[in-house]
Amino acid sequence: MEVEAATLAALVPSWSSVLLLFSYLGYLAFAALVLPGKVVPGAVLPDGSRLRYPCNGLLALFLLLALMVTGAYMEWMSITVIADKGLELLSSTFIFSLFVSLVLYAAGSSSRSQSSSLKPHVTGNFIHDWWFGVQLNPHFMGVDLKFFLIRAGMMAWLLINLSVLAKSYLAGTVNISVILYQIFCAVYVIDYFYYEEFMTSTWDIIAERLGFMLVFGDLVFVPFTFSIQGWWLLKNEVELPKVAAAASFLVFVIGYRVFREANKQKYVFKKNPKADIWGKPPKVIGGKLLASGYWGISRHCNYLGDLILAFSFSLPCGASSVIPYFYPIYLFILLIWRERRDEARCSQKYKEVWVEYCKLVPWRIFPYVY
Repeated sequence: MEVEAATLAALVPSWSSVLLLFSYLGYLAFAALVLPGKVVPGAVLPDGSRLRYPCNGLLALFLLLALMVTGAYMEWMSITVIADKGLELLSSTFIFSLFVSLVLYAAGSSSRSQSSSLKPHVTGNFIHDWWFGVQLNPHFMGVDLKFFLIRAGMMAWLLINLSVLAKSYLAGTVNISVILYQIFCAVYVIDYFYYEEFMTSTWDIIAERLGFMLVFGDLVFVPFTFSIQGWWLLKNEVELPKVAAAASFLVFVIGYRVFREANKQKYVFKKNPKADIWGKPPKVIGGKLLASGYWGISRHCNYLGDLILAFSFSLPCGASSVIPYFYPIYLFILLIWRERRDEARCSQKYKEVWVEYCKLVPWRIFPYVY
């Protein structure tokens, strides 16, 4: 009972956790507006407009890390402050995501804009509209909120991991399992920001409206659940055999290659439909759908790479508990659901072209399995 009471008490937001959250978000908003970076045009929207995205996330990340290290060195802040206030930050961020999604619903529902980005899509069902959102690309003070929130969640995931790593180091529990997990996640997040412009052509940016589903997913679910393995390793020492460590590394490399190359092929194809894929001219169905490279193996091969990567993040935790495998299990369920949504939308959008593509590429995610 005392442990439960302590946990509940730790979930109550403190002013310091709120200040930490708003300082972080404020920094990201400022960095998005003022830091130099490549400005990438987004997809052409139905009204012919195109948003422009400043892809300066990698610089923003490295600058923030430098500021945090400097602050810790000067003893202005603790290097473990994020991990120390983990539950407080979780509840603070959850409450903030509720508030933001309600504001988005209210502002979007009252909008009279007819632009593709801001035109309200109101069904009259509050739960549906609040959950999925009513506007495609809402902005605040010149910042595209959807792009901003995705950046905030990915960066927060890495910051939580590094703070947990600092606690592990101070406790003297850093071992090969901890090192592998931290390296895998750090490479994934840094790679995301290095190729941040690829995000501008993803379904979330192009087609998903901004509601609680994305706000909560970006701000709360991604950073606080994707880091479960790090928290688990902090409390549970895992002596990973060398063979298992090597196998974990191999799985990560395979997942990374499939994930990164699949997304790169798709992005390059959208920019230049005639660019070679694997050294050959691309095979295109109906002048619209790429059926070469990884996209000739399965229709959602990027999901396959993401799932392999998620599994690799959990492998350093061993097999003594299912808890560290929450992320890959959740991601598997999510991507199967999203794949079904994608299939329905693509079938409606491309019609007979999609039918032809499905005949040529019959596997949805897993080649020869599903």
